[in-house]
Amino acid sequence: MAGLGFPFGKGPSRSSFLSVRAVVSKLDFCFEHELGGVGSAQDPRVPVGPSCPNADIYGVSLSPSALQCLPEPLGGESTLPPASPAGPVVSLIRGTPGTSCSPPSRRWSLSARVWRDGNPRENSPFISHTDVDQESFLEGKNMALFEEEMDSNPMVSSLLNKLANYTNLSQGVVEHEEHEEDSKRREVKSPRMGTCIGVYLPCLQNILGVILFLRLTWIVGAAGVLESFLITMLTAISMSAIATNGVVPAGGSYYMISRSLGPEFGGAVGLCFYLGTTFAGAMYILGTIEIFLTYISPSAAIIQAETAEGEAAAMLHNMRVYGTCTLALMAMVVFVGVKYVNKLALVFLACVVLSILSIYAGVIKSAFDPPDIPVCLLGNRTLSRRGFDVCAKFHAANNGTVPTALWGLFCNTSMPNATCDEYFAQNNLTEIQGIPGVASGVLLGEHNLWSTYADKGALVERRGSPSVSVLEESRTSGLPYVLTDIMTYFTMLVGIYFPSVTGIMAGSNRSGDLRDAQKSIPTGTILAIVTTSFIYLSCIVLFGACIEGVVLRDKFGEALQGKLVIGMLAWPSPWVIVIGSFFSTCGAGLQSLTGAPRLLQAIARDGIIPFLQVFGHGKANGEPTWALLLTALICETGILIASLDSVAPILSMFFLMCYMFVNLACAVQTLLRTPNWRPRFRYYHWTLSFLGMSLCLALMFICSWYYALVAMVIAGCIYKYIEYRGAEKEWGDGIRGLSLNAAHYALLRVEHGPPHTKNWRPQVLVMLSLDEEQRVKHPRLLSLTAQLKAGKGLTIVGSVLEGTYLDKHTEAQRAEENIRSLMGVEKTKGFCQLVVSSNLRDGMSHLIQSAGLGGMKHNTVLMAWPESWKQEHSTFSWKNFVETVRDTTAAQQALLVAKNVDLFPQNQERFSDGDIDVWWVVHDGGLLMLLPFLLRQHKMFLYHLRISAEVEVVEMVESDISAFTYEKTLLMEQRSQMLKQMQLSKTEQEREVGIVSPVREGCSLGPGISSNCVVLRVSESAEVTDGSCHRQAQLIHDRNTASHSVVVTRTQAPSTPDKVQMTWTKEKLIAEKYKNKEPGVSGFKDLFSLKPEWGSLNQSNVRRMHTAVKLNGVVLSRSRGAQLVLLNMPGPPRNRQGDENYMEFLEVLTEGLDRVLLVRGSGREVVTIYS
Repeated sequence: MAGLGFPFGKGPSRSSFLSVRAVVSKLDFCFEHELGGVGSAQDPRVPVGPSCPNADIYGVSLSPSALQCLPEPLGGESTLPPASPAGPVVSLIRGTPGTSCSPPSRRWSLSARVWRDGNPRENSPFISHTDVDQESFLEGKNMALFEEEMDSNPMVSSLLNKLANYTNLSQGVVEHEEHEEDSKRREVKSPRMGTCIGVYLPCLQNILGVILFLRLTWIVGAAGVLESFLITMLTAISMSAIATNGVVPAGGSYYMISRSLGPEFGGAVGLCFYLGTTFAGAMYILGTIEIFLTYISPSAAIIQAETAEGEAAAMLHNMRVYGTCTLALMAMVVFVGVKYVNKLALVFLACVVLSILSIYAGVIKSAFDPPDIPVCLLGNRTLSRRGFDVCAKFHAANNGTVPTALWGLFCNTSMPNATCDEYFAQNNLTEIQGIPGVASGVLLGEHNLWSTYADKGALVERRGSPSVSVLEESRTSGLPYVLTDIMTYFTMLVGIYFPSVTGIMAGSNRSGDLRDAQKSIPTGTILAIVTTSFIYLSCIVLFGACIEGVVLRDKFGEALQGKLVIGMLAWPSPWVIVIGSFFSTCGAGLQSLTGAPRLLQAIARDGIIPFLQVFGHGKANGEPTWALLLTALICETGILIASLDSVAPILSMFFLMCYMFVNLACAVQTLLRTPNWRPRFRYYHWTLSFLGMSLCLALMFICSWYYALVAMVIAGCIYKYIEYRGAEKEWGDGIRGLSLNAAHYALLRVEHGPPHTKNWRPQVLVMLSLDEEQRVKHPRLLSLTAQLKAGKGLTIVGSVLEGTYLDKHTEAQRAEENIRSLMGVEKTKGFCQLVVSSNLRDGMSHLIQSAGLGGMKHNTVLMAWPESWKQEHSTFSWKNFVETVRDTTAAQQALLVAKNVDLFPQNQERFSDGDIDVWWVVHDGGLLMLLPFLLRQHKMFLYHLRISAEVEVVEMVESDISAFTYEKTLLMEQRSQMLKQMQLSKTEQEREVGIVSPVREGCSLGPGISSNCVVLRVSESAEVTDGSCHRQAQLIHDRNTASHSVVVTRTQAPSTPDKVQMTWTKEKLIAEKYKNKEPGVSGFKDLFSLKPEWGSLNQSNVRRMHTAVKLNGVVLSRSRGAQLVLLNMPGPPRNRQGDENYMEFLEVLTEGLDRVLLVRGSGREVVTIYS
């Protein structure tokens, strides 16, 4: 940052520079700056006045709180002094500590002051438009060159101000305390926590918790030292890989995952992390109640067991009652204010540290003075000391021996000759030291080194102790044996142990309170991982070296009269561990209930999951009230389970999934090598994240494969829900970056040559027409496009705006938004490309040439038939259409033309019956056969396809050209001759091309005369003058066939001009055209004398018209009721003078059909029709 600087001096000879680092380091000046403006209603600018000495400030806007820091030489002047010849001098001098110049804030600003002439000084590098309006701001001479950019681009001075005040830290608990203590708005104090207080110690408090005090000894006893060491190493390595990725920023793991992998992954994994944190709170509360009822006050149990078999059930009920009450109390504490939790955090942390130190002190003491803790064994079976005191069958009393209390438990009476349990009778009672000490050698023996897994209800037995087996298994119920409460195996122990290390995110969750989060979080977390790993690994070894195996496997300390095993090892008193572990688990539960609602609130405020938005609200100070309520309800479900060993694997799944995606996010960002990925932590490689991700995934299935599958299904459902219903967020995440890289790689690999038959698919360019308001004229064209999506090809929706881009860029953006909106409504997946061109013709040509990228270019053009091509004001003229057909032919692309496109069905419509008829005239690549197949894949076109039922070969054997064909050809050529006779310019001819248009109406000519006729209607609309013609002539003809009747009628409507209706035959055409001529139509005498005889017609046009008429008749005879007709589209003529005739041929070819899709293949389609 030291490379940026500004002139800083009093004269031309001085060229020193003030770097950005120097500015940022002097944050305690007597200046205040609000982003977006210097000053406010509460802090108006006032004239300068007296100030403190030893300060030299010129040209700086000051607030009232900065008046005390003005230079003494100003001495009450109401204006700033003029600048020196070299320009205004800016000298920022720190106020004297302990005086009235003490800094009120840590913010700084530099802005120009309007002096004398009303303009900022020309030499000043800083311009601020906060004190003056925009107009006067632009009046200065110094930055006049950049006046145009100032509306959209800020000056560098404003940017530097924002950089100096920028922070990427989220709001932490310090701000919550300030809001709660004082409702008035105050300056937010800078976070001051360092690595030790902010990250290291909170991680220690969360990692060294309930599992260490309540379950680690049991895990060592069941799994042995070696396998316990392996369990701890697996989790330590995985956590270290996560901590060393160096990408845990402010906002915690949810922020990092959502901004790295996208809102879908972030929401799914964030909710899993929230559920894990919530269930962790339930686990800590259950641990607190277990310590209280088992080791502190067993008599406080509300529900008492009547029999020994009911003790476990009674314990669970007591856990539920006390757990619910504890949860309610903790929730009330959190609701009242997080400040109380923070004040108690140091107390809880001190308990943890003292407990750990007492364990090591006890281990050292056991080396030379082991504690006297006898354990009673019957043979090799461990006995519970809850029902007896003396470990013997008889004891001396009154100069004799009497049976002990243990005798009465195993025998039916207390008499010496009573009948006793067979195993009790055959084996002796022995007493061993439960904690022989670190020098006893129990570690190297067979007692603790290897695993001793057992089924539920199995006896806890000591290896190597003499035992006489009995033929018939003796009863165990009702006898004081120590039994296993659950079945133990390696993977289950991993699931129970793993929550002990889930506190590594404690530092990232407090990132808002850290002075330097990017430095403190990796360093503190790694140090915490190393420390806690050493503590756990050393404790495993020390527990195995100090404590007997049967005592380790005694989960609840029944052989020790219900005392905590680890507490009996500690020094100076077992109560240090008991009380310390109680407060430690209680504090961890409070931390979970504090952190989980804030995580849910952050997810809700992001808006990625709509139904969670209500939980984003809270109290005025930001406390997440509703989120706390939901957290308490979910936590209650974990408490109702009531078993610590059952809750632990559940939260293990959620935490492991979160950590797995943390590693995945880091690996993806590193492999993509995006320019914005610049982690400050350098001792890192992506293989570490990949290893951590693999370990987390393995641990998930090692702990519990069915829990892992359930957690993945939950995360998958949340992912799909966010993708389907969630708000769209663009966070520049790694998944989209990965998609971009994959797309780039795939585009480079797409072959530019002709595709293979198996890879060819229609890549469609849809040409849309827009109206004056930039709305789509034919939205059903997009419906047809969506119905063709079974081709799995590229879709580009294009359109053209007429004009220049500088004038039409706003309309272009609005048109693009309208098209994209319509694409979303019609569920058309594709890209939108809009072109602004001087004319529609060139724009459409540009789209056909340039749409697409690389090998992903379109090979098919879909457009609508210009229904109003004969009208005068048609924006999409017939010439544009014909030229577009030629362009697609030249580009070797297929062409689809939808005629009567407004009659095509929408995606919501359904057809109960109907047919798709394919009229295959020429083979041009097989596209005509592929389109019906694609349409049938859509739910709207699931009706019967006729070609799959029967293939009918239709031959047109009649070669005689009918009179109607001649008449149609004659009318077509007469229209062309009429335009020429009128001697119109080329532009006028194009405008007047609709002078003759077909209108579907019949002639009522009397009885016995067909209503199918050809009518020439000439309407008089104005007088005829020399050299011009303002009359309109419309040839109104029937769409099917011509009548051979000879009828001439004269009709005149009261409200319409004179009209002449004529029905022609071959013999009387010439004669009829001169009959009944009115003076008003005399201007057409030359027009109708232009050799209308059939013999003079262009025979090529006659043949084409003959084909169109005959084929139209055949199609109508078989496909009049078809829902869709697919037909080969003939190509345009080579001679452009016949373009209007070409349009007439197509019109005749498709007359009488409701929905027609004209298909013109390029011949390059490689669609196989033989499979």
